[in-house]
Amino acid sequence: MSLLGKFGIPIDGIKTGILHPKQKYRFRVMFYNFGDNVGLREMTANVMTVTRPQVKYTETELHSYNSVAWIMGKHTFEPIEVKMRDDITNSVVSTIGAQVQKQMNHYEQTSAVAGINYKFTMEIHSLDGTDNEELESWVLDGCWITNANYGDMDYSDGNPVEVALTIRFDNATNIAGLNTNLGTTVAGDPYPNLPSPRGGVSFG
Repeated sequence: MSLLGKFGIPIDGIKTGILHPKQKYRFRVMFYNFGDNVGLREMTANVMTVTRPQVKYTETELHSYNSVAWIMGKHTFEPIEVKMRDDITNSVVSTIGAQVQKQMNHYEQTSAVAGINYKFTMEIHSLDGTDNEELESWVLDGCWITNANYGDMDYSDGNPVEVALTIRFDNATNIAGLNTNLGTTVAGDPYPNLPSPRGGVSFG
C-alpha cells in the first residue's frame, strides 16, 4: 500500500484511503432564459462567488396525552447570492438590466402578468478540473432577482467593480454528473517498482 493509502477512515478494518473532495474554486454558473438571452456566456465568465441551495423545513407539533411529537411541515428554499465582476464591455450590467426590466418595466411602470413571463433557470456546476466535466449540478427552477446591488466606486480601490444578486427560486434539484474519475480513492501503489517518497522501497 502506498503511503497516501494509509490516510483516511478505516471501515470494517479496511483502509479506504482519501476520497478527493470537491473544491470550492472549481465551479461555474449557467443562466437560461435570463433577460433577453444575450450576454449569458459573459455572465458565466464573470461570476466570482455563488452560494449553494439551502432548504429549511417548518416543524409542526402533535400534542397527545403525555407527550409531544413532531412532524415535518412545508419547506422553503433560502435565496442564494451571486457576485460578479462588472466587465468593461458592460455585458454583465446590460444582461442584468434586461432581466430587471423583464420583471418590471420601470420606464413604463408595468409589470409581467405571470411568473412564466420573467422567471429563469440557473445551474450551479461543480467541476472536476478537466475541460468540461461536471461532478454534479444544482438545477434551480423558477428563479427571479429580489435584489440587484451594483456596488460602489472608490478612487483608492483598484479591485474590480462587483455586482451582487440575490436570487429567489422555487425548487432545487441535485443531479450527479459523469464523475470521470469514478470516485477514485488514493489506495495501493500504481508504481510499485519506483522508489517511495521517503527514499526507500514502497511495500504493498
